[in-house]
Amino acid sequence: MKLLKKTGGLKRALAALTVALAALSLQPLSAQAAPQPVVGGTRAAQGEFPFMVRLSMGCGGALYTKNIVLTAAHCVSGSGTNTSITATAGVVDLRSSSAIKVKSTKVLQAPGYSGKGRDWALIKLAKAVDLPTLPIATSSAYNNGDFSIIGWGAAREGGGQQRYLLKAQVPFVDDATCQRAYGNDLVPGEEICAGFPQGGVDTCQGDSGGPMFRRDSTGAYLQVGIVSWGEGCARAGYPGVYTEVSTFAGDIARAAAGL
Repeated sequence: MKLLKKTGGLKRALAALTVALAALSLQPLSAQAAPQPVVGGTRAAQGEFPFMVRLSMGCGGALYTKNIVLTAAHCVSGSGTNTSITATAGVVDLRSSSAIKVKSTKVLQAPGYSGKGRDWALIKLAKAVDLPTLPIATSSAYNNGDFSIIGWGAAREGGGQQRYLLKAQVPFVDDATCQRAYGNDLVPGEEICAGFPQGGVDTCQGDSGGPMFRRDSTGAYLQVGIVSWGEGCARAGYPGVYTEVSTFAGDIARAAAGL
C-alpha cells in the first residue's frame, strides 16, 4: 500500500492527496477513466475562509494566531530559525495583487515527530496578519458529523496545484472503519479520518497542513483536523487521514506561547 503525505509530492497518498481537495473533491480512480478537474468541489468565495494560508513549500495552513500558522509536521524539515517560507493570505486567487505575503522567522515541528502520528507544526511569521484566526478544538466533542476541507492542492490524483481555493465537505469516519483500510498505519487517538465510502471527495497533493473544520455550538468555525495523509486521492474505501487537533491542543498552545 502506497501511503502518501499530502504535500506537493510527498507522502499522502493522502497527504498528497488531499490538498487539492480541501476544496476539491475527487472520484475514485477505479471508477473514472478520465478524471475531471474539481469533481465534487467548488470554488471558495473571496473572504469566505479568511484564516486560510498557502505556504511556499506547497502546503496549506491556518492562522492559529495573527502571526502563527498551524500546519503539518511533514511540511517542514525541523525546528528552529527559518526565514525561507512565504505565507500567502487574504485571497482565494493566488495570483491576486491583493495577496498578503509574509516571511517566516521560526518553525516548531511537533516534538517527537518521526513520520507517523503527531503531524503538526507551527510557523511564526515576521509580522502579524490582520485577518481572523481559526480556533482549534480542545476536546473530542466535535470530532463527528460533516467537516469542511479547503485547499489549493491538486483537483485529481497526480494533478497540478490550483490557482483558486477550493472547498468541499466530507463526513467523519470512525477509527474501526478507517483501520480496515489502513491497518496499523493509522494511529487512533492522534489521527481522525473523513471521507465518503465511495470516494469522490477528498484532499490531495498540495493540501497537506490545511485545516479540516466544522461549526461549533455557536455556529463559529472550529478546526478539528490537519490534512495529513492517505492512499491516493478520493479513492473508494480509503478516507483521508487528518491529525486529530484536540489531542494536541495543549501541546500546540504551549508551543505557540514559547515560539
